[in-house]
Amino acid sequence: MFRSRTDQTIDVKGRIILPVKFREILARNYDNTLVLTNFDSCLIAYPTEEWIKVEEKIRKLPSGNKQVRTFKRFIISGATECSVDRQGRILIPPSLKSYAQLERDIVTAGQIDHFEIWNREKFYENIRQGQDFEASEEVSEFINELEL
Repeated sequence: MFRSRTDQTIDVKGRIILPVKFREILARNYDNTLVLTNFDSCLIAYPTEEWIKVEEKIRKLPSGNKQVRTFKRFIISGATECSVDRQGRILIPPSLKSYAQLERDIVTAGQIDHFEIWNREKFYENIRQGQDFEASEEVSEFINELEL
């Protein structure tokens, strides 16, 4: 499972070094290929095997709905396979790098079955703005169930 967050940098060629823990998870449970796509002002990175499950769910969405078609177009057209090289790096395609505004300082953030790649400033701003968990009734109920 992908857990934790790491502050890092993206190099001038658009490569990032995956955190050691993430590389270990990939090596132990998956092949060394990720699928990256754009979503929610960041990039999401799934091991190929997990991405296939996401695509199956997307395939089942009703294509008669214009918003669903737009969502599918956005997510699927952004999906790009990336291999992890010997140094543990992946190359972020220019279109995805531009979408997520990845310039230098970034954050990789684990999300259990995938991880996100964020512009660092946007990530921490997102965290600051979203910490009022009790404002959402659904999240508040979930937190109560977890007994945190």
